[in-house]
Amino acid sequence: MAGQSNDCNPDRPAIWLCHQINRNLSQAPAWMTADEGETLARLEGPRRQEPLTSRWLIRQALALASGEAPASCNPVPGRPVASASPQGWHLSLSHSQGLTACATGRSALGIDLEPSQRRADWARVTTRWFTAVEQEWLLRADDPFSFLKVWTLKEAWLKATGRGIAGNLQTLEVRKNFELYGDQPDRHWQASCLYAEGFLVTLVYPCDGSPDNTSLWPEITLLEPPPDDYNQEPAPSLDLTWEPLFHRLIRARP
Repeated sequence: MAGQSNDCNPDRPAIWLCHQINRNLSQAPAWMTADEGETLARLEGPRRQEPLTSRWLIRQALALASGEAPASCNPVPGRPVASASPQGWHLSLSHSQGLTACATGRSALGIDLEPSQRRADWARVTTRWFTAVEQEWLLRADDPFSFLKVWTLKEAWLKATGRGIAGNLQTLEVRKNFELYGDQPDRHWQASCLYAEGFLVTLVYPCDGSPDNTSLWPEITLLEPPPDDYNQEPAPSLDLTWEPLFHRLIRARP
């Protein structure tokens, strides 16, 4: 499937991707808020590239989603879970090994990405932190790729529901064939997992539960990497071929 979305539908969540550049700045860009500049000042060397790219991408994503100019877009102070301007947008960020993702939507949402070739000590993590049902089928399958799909699901779920990892990894149970059960019965949730640019990308977001809406995938766009000076001129989109892995409702756990 090919994903390009210059004309973003504000009623659908969107995923915006870009690759980092190997370019550092001695000072924070003028468009950064004081809060962002203080965070950047505490970092040195290549560690500065992730916050530079992610904050640049937030503004590009908000601009494309809302129709505003990138220079007029800002996240809320602290953890960037929503927009300060324009108001009314929720955000989620993830980055790993040179790729950054930003999700935008009208309701709280969560995104996570992992390199598809990552080979963590997945069996130990599964045994230590996952439910008995998850342990049974994952260990039997003996497939690191399935583990990564489960892990990104759990990370995205916790971001969407506003919780940390500690003590909460079992609040979403991923059963065989990726039947999903969560602990939020008062709301319908959707999970979309795809493969793009060598990464697993998973988004969790609210939905109304109707078949017409749950059949739609999020908008997915790859933007050109930031320019060397990280200026906020509108970034062009690039051709992107992505593979859908699964698209599921998250049901209330019995």
